[in-house]
Amino acid sequence: MNAQPHLLIVDDDKELCALLSNFLARHGYRVSIAHNGREMASILEASRVSLVILDLMLPREDGLALCRQLRATGTLPIIMLTAMGDEVDRIIGLEMGADDYLAKVANPRELLARVRAVLRRAGAPEAGAPADQKRILEFAGWRLDVTHRQLYSGKDALVPLRAGEFELLLAFVERPQRVLSRDQLLDLSRGRSTNVFDRSIDVQISRLRRKIEPDPKEPTLIRTVRNGGYILAANVVPVPASL
Repeated sequence: MNAQPHLLIVDDDKELCALLSNFLARHGYRVSIAHNGREMASILEASRVSLVILDLMLPREDGLALCRQLRATGTLPIIMLTAMGDEVDRIIGLEMGADDYLAKVANPRELLARVRAVLRRAGAPEAGAPADQKRILEFAGWRLDVTHRQLYSGKDALVPLRAGEFELLLAFVERPQRVLSRDQLLDLSRGRSTNVFDRSIDVQISRLRRKIEPDPKEPTLIRTVRNGGYILAANVVPVPASL
């Protein structure tokens, strides 16, 4: 099928690459493999890739640096693989622009679930889904086009959002003036439950604030609620799609 998603695995562990490649291919994905940054760049130049699965600890190369390079040139979804699943590694990976992370010891089926979730968040709404047809939500001078997954400022400037940032903002604008816990936000924006000590949602909030707050250090839109979570402190109004 022409619409078959194309995954790129970047890892120096050839056995692991073969295992994951075969597993993902059996579930309908086209899979390419790169063992270093040079091979990754060559494949990305020659092919249209839907998502990159990137090892954090590549020999002679920094997976975080490669993640930063990918993010500097586009919004291609990235799932980081971490050797030990340490929370610090996870947060650093998210800060560099990864959309999700997974410990290498995880079951391949969990990777499959993460791949599906990230691709779903990154993709356009499915045809025939009336709930998102011509949906535009306006708040504090911002306009979120749900149909096309785009955010516009009051001056009609398009503000690029990564898939996770869009889902997080959508969770807020659909529930304005309501305190949302980290677990709720993770469930709403990432489509999965998470460990109560996982602080990755704070990283996503910080990135989103840098894009929509007049002063990210003194946020007035997405406010922190002590011992509660976060709240979108703005009124949200649906507007006609033609505006």
